[in-house]
Amino acid sequence: MPTTDLKQRLARYRQIKISVIGRKSGHAISMPVWFVLEGDKLYLLPVQGSDTQWYKNLLNNPSIRISARGPEAEFKATPVTDRKTVASIVEKFRDKYGAGDVKKYYSKFDVAVVVDLSNQRPG
Repeated sequence: MPTTDLKQRLARYRQIKISVIGRKSGHAISMPVWFVLEGDKLYLLPVQGSDTQWYKNLLNNPSIRISARGPEAEFKATPVTDRKTVASIVEKFRDKYGAGDVKKYYSKFDVAVVVDLSNQRPG
């Protein structure tokens, strides 16, 4: 799937589906998440920070599949642990979803994930 098609769909929606490989089961695990798109960068914020299961799975296997109500595309996820960078990503989420909702649904802000949409993996 061309990245431009995915980016066009991402621009229309507030939630996407990600799929990661379970570190214990080895099976694909899918869940809905919020995201922020800036250019070719897709930012994800685990709701329980580094305690979030899908984040722990990405540390074991950085392959992530992304679907925005259409075909999935596979990418490599990059964990972000730098405090200033994580804080900047949290602000992006507050700008998009509102500070109240981010505070309501997110409990820990120690990590984030960035996905470079210009670097799609063959699938």
